[in-house]
Amino acid sequence: MILGVSIYEILTLTSILFFIGVYGFITRTNLISMLISVELILNSSVVNFVVINKYLFPEVLQGVFFAVFIIAVAAAETALAIAIIINLYRLISSVEVKDTEVMKY
Repeated sequence: MILGVSIYEILTLTSILFFIGVYGFITRTNLISMLISVELILNSSVVNFVVINKYLFPEVLQGVFFAVFIIAVAAAETALAIAIIINLYRLISSVEVKDTEVMKY
């Protein structure tokens, strides 16, 4: 446990980070910015798992295992998304979402 910091304060912080990520994902039109927003969402959920595990069940490591799994999935998702963005940039010379609609035709 962190001295002087309650679980409510940390969960409030991670909730704010989560909603900043959601807001960034909804409002951005650049694919790289959207990827960063998704990473912010995933990282806030990792912190939630670790904090809830540490404060509520300090003797069990289940939350840490979930956090490691989420980090691994986020790394794979980031690698795949960056590869897609690089190929998209090579194809249409842009990483804007509105420019990807050209690929439909």
